[in-house]
Amino acid sequence: MFTGIIETLGVIKNINRNEISVQILLDDLKIGDSVSVNGICLTISEIKKSDSFALCNFNISPETYSRTNLKFLKVNDSVNIERALKLNSRLDGHIVTGHVDDVSKILSIRKTGDSFEFVYSIPDALNKFIAEKGSVAIDGISLTVAKKMGNKFSVAIVPYTFQNTNLKFRKVGDYVNLEVDILARYVETLFSKENNENKLKYLIGEKW
Repeated sequence: MFTGIIETLGVIKNINRNEISVQILLDDLKIGDSVSVNGICLTISEIKKSDSFALCNFNISPETYSRTNLKFLKVNDSVNIERALKLNSRLDGHIVTGHVDDVSKILSIRKTGDSFEFVYSIPDALNKFIAEKGSVAIDGISLTVAKKMGNKFSVAIVPYTFQNTNLKFRKVGDYVNLEVDILARYVETLFSKENNENKLKYLIGEKW
C-alpha cells in the first residue's frame, strides 16, 4: 500500500516484457521490498548497490505489462518512485494500492501562473469512479480531480509536485497509469444493482 506522495525519481536502465531495471537514489532498499514504480506495485527481485544509488530489478507479469504504460516506456525515461507505506507513517496523500486500472492519455497541459493544469482522458469503464474533488493516482502521484468534463478530467499541479515528479517531462499525447480511488470502488460495489439484487434474494430466502 502507498500514499501517492512521490519520494524520488528513478531512471530506467533496461526494460522488456518480463523485467524492468531502475536506478534509484535510495539507500535502504532490499530484495523483496514492494516499490511503486510509476504507480505500479512491483517487488525487487535483484539489487546492486553503489555509494549513491541502487540498481533494482523488478519482474513484470503479462497482465501488468498489458494494463500499464510500461509498454510505452524506454531506457533513460524517468519514473516516479515510492516505497511501501509503514504503519507508523502519515497518510499525506490517499490510499493507493499500486494496482493500476488502466492507462490514460494526456490531452492538454496549460500553465496557470506558477502551476499547471493537466487534462487526462477517462477510459469508459472507469468513468463512474471519477468525481470532482475525488482522488486519483496518476503514475503513482496522489492528485485531486479539479473538474470532470464527460470522458476527461483536469487536475491542478502545484510547482512542488511538478518539479519533484516525472510530470515535468510529460507532454501531450503521453500515456500515464491511472488508478481510481479504492473507496469509490467499494462504494460502487456496495450499491451496485447486482449486489442489491443478491441482498434481496438472500432476504427473501431467509424469510421463506
